[in-house]
Amino acid sequence: MPGGLEAPDSTFIAADVGGTHVRVGLLRAAQPSLQVEHYRKYACAEFAGLADILEDFLRQLPAGPAPRHGVIASAGYALDDGSVITANLPWPLSPARIRERLGFDDFRLVNDFQAVAHAAAHIDASQVVQLTGPARAPAGPILILGPGTGLGAALWVPDAARPMVLPTEAGQAALAAGTPLEMQLLAQMMRGRPHVSLEHALSGPGLLNLYQALCAVRGAPCRLDAPGAITAAALAGDDPLARECLEVFCGLLGSAVGDMALLYGVQGGVYLAGGFLPQIRQFLISSSFVQRFLNKGPMREALQRIPVKLVEHGQLGVIGAASWYLDQRQGQ
Repeated sequence: MPGGLEAPDSTFIAADVGGTHVRVGLLRAAQPSLQVEHYRKYACAEFAGLADILEDFLRQLPAGPAPRHGVIASAGYALDDGSVITANLPWPLSPARIRERLGFDDFRLVNDFQAVAHAAAHIDASQVVQLTGPARAPAGPILILGPGTGLGAALWVPDAARPMVLPTEAGQAALAAGTPLEMQLLAQMMRGRPHVSLEHALSGPGLLNLYQALCAVRGAPCRLDAPGAITAAALAGDDPLARECLEVFCGLLGSAVGDMALLYGVQGGVYLAGGFLPQIRQFLISSSFVQRFLNKGPMREALQRIPVKLVEHGQLGVIGAASWYLDQRQGQ
């Protein structure tokens, strides 16, 4: 294999870097599929930087030859010097400095949802829940997105020679209201800011922003102060404001996903992956998500032909980053 992976069974590190957690795996490029040999999940707040996390992971590995290759999947923009600008990480991220510190021969960076898009081929039927649309769709662009610390999205585009994955910054697009209540909430969130992005509402922190705006609109005290507390209260059914907030979240998400499907010419399907959506699976299924996804006037019929699936796979980002890395090496 060109560029340094000496054999098909070479091992390497893949890290899925989020604003709250970092997931790290040691993978083996065994044909015909990737094998995750070791896997750990870390809390970002407990470490001074990604290099510290990776060093801890490497220390936990069994004795043997240490991996000398790796890949990071992270949200944000990569600058010319290889460093990453992102609002969601608690510390700076520089792949070049990490490579030098770890003594790796090769260490690369890929957009987090670009990586997840590369994992689409590794998703089987047991790991998805169908929300709407046909079981199968014609070949065409596939949208992969998910709300976590931010809102990530990427487009997988089929090609006869080699599929392409296009990363996006869809989470920074403007939030659009679709109901009178949402208009009130948007007006509340716009106080003191010129722009309300999709991820300002459609993310973990965004859920808290929505809740605080809803409390202000309803003239109620904000009893909850964390996204996890809001989802827990909503699912327990003992807090009407939390439940209403989560319902608004699901409706806005459905509307935003429908917009993206039309904007990007999606035909092959939509995968909702990552973030906390698997934790609210049943709530999402019974919410207005599908109704709002389809509520696009004359384009409703076109959207009815697009399957929308919720992915339940905690290692998806790691596997996707690894798949992207191997694809890049083989293409050299």
